Amino acid sequence: MQCTRSRSADDLSQGSTESSDSYAALTSPSSDYSDCEFCEERKRKYNSLRSPQCKTSYLNPVSCITRYYNTMDRRETEPLVTSPSAVPVYMSVTSESDSLGPGEFSSSEILATHKRIENQRKPDRRKQSSLVTIFSVWNTIMGSSLLTMAWGVERAGLPVALVLVAIMSALCLYTAYVLLRVHKRHGTGSATCEVPALCRILLGQTAEGIAHVFSLIVLFGANIVYWILITNFLYFTVNYFVDLTSNTTDYNTTLLCPKHDGVNGSLIIPVPNYDTPYWGLHSTVPVYVAVIVFPLLNFKNVSFFTKFNSLGTLSVAYLLIFVLVKSIAWGVNIETQPTDAHPGQDAAVLSGMLALSFYIHNIIITIMSNNDRQENNGRDLTIAFILVTLTYILVGGVFYICFPLAKSCIEDNILNNFEMHDIMTAVARILLLFQVVTVYPLVAYMLRCEAILLLPFQDNRCLTISINTGIVAVCIVAACFCPNIGTIIRYTGAVSGLVHIFALPSLLQVRSLQLRGELSLTKAILYCSIVLCGAINLVMQFFIKE
Repeated sequence: MQCTRSRSADDLSQGSTESSDSYAALTSPSSDYSDCEFCEERKRKYNSLRSPQCKTSYLNPVSCITRYYNTMDRRETEPLVTSPSAVPVYMSVTSESDSLGPGEFSSSEILATHKRIENQRKPDRRKQSSLVTIFSVWNTIMGSSLLTMAWGVERAGLPVALVLVAIMSALCLYTAYVLLRVHKRHGTGSATCEVPALCRILLGQTAEGIAHVFSLIVLFGANIVYWILITNFLYFTVNYFVDLTSNTTDYNTTLLCPKHDGVNGSLIIPVPNYDTPYWGLHSTVPVYVAVIVFPLLNFKNVSFFTKFNSLGTLSVAYLLIFVLVKSIAWGVNIETQPTDAHPGQDAAVLSGMLALSFYIHNIIITIMSNNDRQENNGRDLTIAFILVTLTYILVGGVFYICFPLAKSCIEDNILNNFEMHDIMTAVARILLLFQVVTVYPLVAYMLRCEAILLLPFQDNRCLTISINTGIVAVCIVAACFCPNIGTIIRYTGAVSGLVHIFALPSLLQVRSLQLRGELSLTKAILYCSIVLCGAINLVMQFFIKE
């Protein structure tokens, strides 16, 4: 039997490498020792093994010998041993030849090993840094809720609003992190294993179907809100350009209060009416939007619209600048206004909105799976939610504090509080119009995919056009008869939030703990309380007076 060769400790320390992939090259048939030399060294080590432990131990000599050979075998099979008492040994065994010269250290093995090492050191281009991941989450969460946040603060009252934003942010952050933990333990190892797949694995097909249904509700609500915004932006943008040269009226204010029939606090300013039988904000313009948008919904490849994703970040940045500039110009006005608000009475309006404003749970696994440093997912997700929270407070809270008219004048779309000819408002509407028109086909595509999953029909061109027609029809009806985006957002957020934010993450975590034998009464009560919060949030929406 051929004996195994070893290097001395000094040679080993000089020839060691950090990469485990380099061991393949060192298992080639080459060595500096001959078989005889190594066998003699092994006998010498065996004689020196008779330590005080073996002499004074109650183990018999056979046991000591067995322990020695087990130790030597482990050293030979492990190129590096982390134990400080173990001598690292490189192993090189061949059964094909007794020739052990350096000539058999083949160039192909060297090149293959070098290639593996280089591939390991190269970063995966599909991965992204923590900074990119943080801003991806921030940009994904940000949406139309920015325009309605000040209205939500007005309905809840400033002190209650600040507390609610903090609580909802913490709850949504925790349940999103729970989904990441459950996916790490029970996911299939693929980034495409989102919430419905986890529900199928841990809770069964019924839970998977429920997850798909409520994803459908979220997407339907988003489609309706986007359609109303497109209608609004198109209406005022066209009026702005038409009236740019023909209108000679001087406006002594840039603020409006549409809710009070022309009464702007202490000012009485008539709100201009540009409606005609052929051009109405809640009559014909939603139909004109269909003429523009419907052809875009039938593109075979919607990936073209993803090229405009940067507009989302640009729009959010512009809205922040817009609010800051207007607020600085107004100054603080919260103490000079009469108390016409109802603090805390309609707090559920804001909580329902926030359930959708912080909603990212249906795609959070995919986003965080692209993070290059998976061990930092919890930290990066926390930073992203903090940024989102600060953005909402900045837009909603600062606008509310500085708004110079009665706080009840704040609209669920803050741009409606500004006169059409205000330059910054006109630029905001044009920018947001282009952004929403390019985002809408993507949202409609996701809605269509969810619908096809639930329908017992095979995907084909006819089915695609039929679903798109149904989506457009519902959006037109909503834009004509229920154009209040704040109401749609709060109901959609409360319904979908109960399932995707509160219930499913809690149930998945409870099931995961149960399978691992770590479920306790305290943990069960905690997750039941989270589900109860979502249920209360939904029920309270039906007691709000519009």
